[in-house]
Amino acid sequence: MLFSGVEGHPDRPAEAGPRAAARKPRASRRPAQILVIDDEEQIRSAIVATLELHGYGVRKAAGGNEAIAMLKENDFDLVLTEVHFSDWNGIDLMEHIRRQQPQLPVVMVTAVHDICVAIDSMHRGAYDYLLKPFEREHLLTAVQRALAHRKTLQENHRYQQDLERAVRGRTDMLRQAMEELEHSYDVTLEALGDALDLRDSETEGHSKRVTAYTIMLARAMEIDPAKIKVIARGAFLHDIGKMAIPDNILRKPRALSAHELEIMRGHCTRGYHMLRKISFLHDASEIVFTHHEHHDGSGYPAGLAGSDIPIGSRIFAVADAFDAMTSDRPYRKARTIDAAREEVMRCAGTQFDPGIVEVFLKFPNDLWNELRAEITGQSKLFSDFAIANSPAASKS
Repeated sequence: MLFSGVEGHPDRPAEAGPRAAARKPRASRRPAQILVIDDEEQIRSAIVATLELHGYGVRKAAGGNEAIAMLKENDFDLVLTEVHFSDWNGIDLMEHIRRQQPQLPVVMVTAVHDICVAIDSMHRGAYDYLLKPFEREHLLTAVQRALAHRKTLQENHRYQQDLERAVRGRTDMLRQAMEELEHSYDVTLEALGDALDLRDSETEGHSKRVTAYTIMLARAMEIDPAKIKVIARGAFLHDIGKMAIPDNILRKPRALSAHELEIMRGHCTRGYHMLRKISFLHDASEIVFTHHEHHDGSGYPAGLAGSDIPIGSRIFAVADAFDAMTSDRPYRKARTIDAAREEVMRCAGTQFDPGIVEVFLKFPNDLWNELRAEITGQSKLFSDFAIANSPAASKS
């Protein structure tokens, strides 16, 4: 006997009064779909009849394998399952359901002597349990509570999704605002670079070329794109300290005196102090400070050596020397790319990091020529787009 007490009499209509009507789902809504799993036909049919009488949509399965197949093909709101089957363990089945559909509540149905098993199933994730024999009212109450629990889970899930969408939307807006702000910064940087070129006409276009070369080498070394942007800014502004150097020294056509050379070398420190207090240029200022350091420690201003020199500065050093050698100067003609490559290779281990020289030498001559031509008039040097779409992106 499944249902105990008078209410379980099979010939008596099940609660035809207003209480029962109030508990029935509204006709205009989709009735809750319940899967009943029990290997005893009489028990299974009794549960199904009671639930259908109260307006629920019910499907039944005689075992675990049949139930799993039905769960794949149907959208259920609740599962009522026996603990023991011939083909499955009910608790294992419940755990399987929980893994596949975490928001689908499971109510265990078991005999009184299996009370410990029922409690264990609760600990493993079952929403509720019913002990046989149970009254019809207990079944309906358990079903209503489980369905209400599912509704709460679904509402919480929808709220979480709405919240995540709202957060993503606000994050996208903030990111866009920051990108626009960053772009305005970079436009300002280019203006500073152009102003420097006007003062130092001998190196016109040098900042843009050496920045492009530095980006290409950094990409080939698989440096993180965010770090490449910092390195690019440092490369572009490496000589910004020269704006504080007097014209009679900066534009002097003859060799500098020892005192003048000391002043000229001070542009590294001057540039560093100009940039380090600007938050988005703080890291780039380190490259400005160390861009004349040598791998063997013979450079200036701090005499750093090896890995003590920031990686961006080590990359820049190769790019800077290569551009200087392959560009015309009033006092000499540009060297060929082959001659510049040989000089860079000769200075590996002294002026330059040998590992970076090795990467540099892998690029063919025509790529350097193409890059030099393409960077003329380039804008947004430090944007993700520019870095991602530089010639090195497709040929490195």
